[in-house]
Amino acid sequence: MKYAENILGTIGNTPMVKINKLTKDIDALVLAKVETFNPGNSVKDRMAVKMIEDAEADGRLKPGGTIIEGTSGNTGMGLALGAIVKGYKLICVISDKQSKEKMDILRAVGARVVVCPTDVEPTDPRSYYSVSKRLAQETPNSWYVNQYDNLSNTAAHYEQTGPEIWEQTEGKITHFVVGVGTGGTISGVAKYLKERNPDVKIWGIDTYGSVFKKYHETGIFDENEIYSYVTEGIGEDILPKNVDFSLIDGFTKVTDKDAAVYTRRLALEEGIFVGNSAGAAIKGVLQLKDHFKPEDVVVVLFHDSGSRYVGKMFNDDWMRERGYLDDDITKAEDLIRDHIDKPLVTVRTEELVSHAIDRLRKYKISQIPVVDVDGFVGSVDETDLFRSYVEDKDLADKPIKSVMGKPYPIVKAATAIEEISKLINKDNQAVLVDLGNGKYHIITKHDIISSIK
Repeated sequence: MKYAENILGTIGNTPMVKINKLTKDIDALVLAKVETFNPGNSVKDRMAVKMIEDAEADGRLKPGGTIIEGTSGNTGMGLALGAIVKGYKLICVISDKQSKEKMDILRAVGARVVVCPTDVEPTDPRSYYSVSKRLAQETPNSWYVNQYDNLSNTAAHYEQTGPEIWEQTEGKITHFVVGVGTGGTISGVAKYLKERNPDVKIWGIDTYGSVFKKYHETGIFDENEIYSYVTEGIGEDILPKNVDFSLIDGFTKVTDKDAAVYTRRLALEEGIFVGNSAGAAIKGVLQLKDHFKPEDVVVVLFHDSGSRYVGKMFNDDWMRERGYLDDDITKAEDLIRDHIDKPLVTVRTEELVSHAIDRLRKYKISQIPVVDVDGFVGSVDETDLFRSYVEDKDLADKPIKSVMGKPYPIVKAATAIEEISKLINKDNQAVLVDLGNGKYHIITKHDIISSIK
């Protein structure tokens, strides 16, 4: 009989799959190492178990102990599998930009999940780095994993992932492309491959808002490069010890939009349902195509499963809100497609200015059309209201008609976006769209800007 003693015995030996449609313009064989076939559905299973076993061996992790780690979700899943099999408790500290699916999965496998804000400095006491360290200090019989600086991370990929790739390609691999986060995967695989063939090129995929690419090219840690980004699992605002820059030949950066779009394209065009960093990785391969020759064998690693991004990259509403879906926006009705179901907020001529201010605040809007029994007769803009209030502190109790401006122009639903753009200027902040049957909607400068791809 063939069976594993426990779930940890199924980690590794993941398949290599040829990419066909997305790479049709690349003159090389492109193969994907699909790590979602690990039991925790990510490459992180490998290093999570390796880190646990090494900590057990040298006494850092003792029987009945608590494992504590800051994670984007996938390492937490790998640690959870190890904790379940080996009898440990687990606390995962995760940033609030990570998908809800990741948080729910961690709780489902018994982890306590602590959520921290994303947009804070690493040294901020609220950051998931700082909270992880504090919990480790406060929790008796605990072990803080620190996957960023724990070199067992790199060792796992040197011992497992690198040899698998070498064997699966029969030593013919010429390029390895992978997203870089903690750095363990790229450094461990690179060390093994370059020992076997120093000519193998190692490319890291970085994201905008991360420091890796510039640091690799200049040696400068530029804090101006650090800002919030959407892509999960790659990029950092620190320099982890696991990132061995001497083994990396270069980096290419991929935008949040491209990472999200290509994550979906992998599912739709290749039938490979993988996560956000895989979308970034395959787009990175396409960006690097001029580096490849027809006889080359390019291996790109896909980190995790698409199931962890169902509420994000695989959700049309989420994609559309961020302008990641290339919807064809050519006319007025296209601009209001996402909020056409919301009623038009208006104010009447005899209402008080205070009523308009309340509506601006309640609906979080900046412009309101003014109506009377004959229809649209004016408009109110928050900037004008503020200016008038500065001049007259009794403004709130005056009727709207005493402060209203000109009525907004009215256009048809089929009016071209170019014509609408001409109507919105410093003297006119919005237009109204006649949808027929007495129904109107408003288009603002924000709607125009949001339509820009």
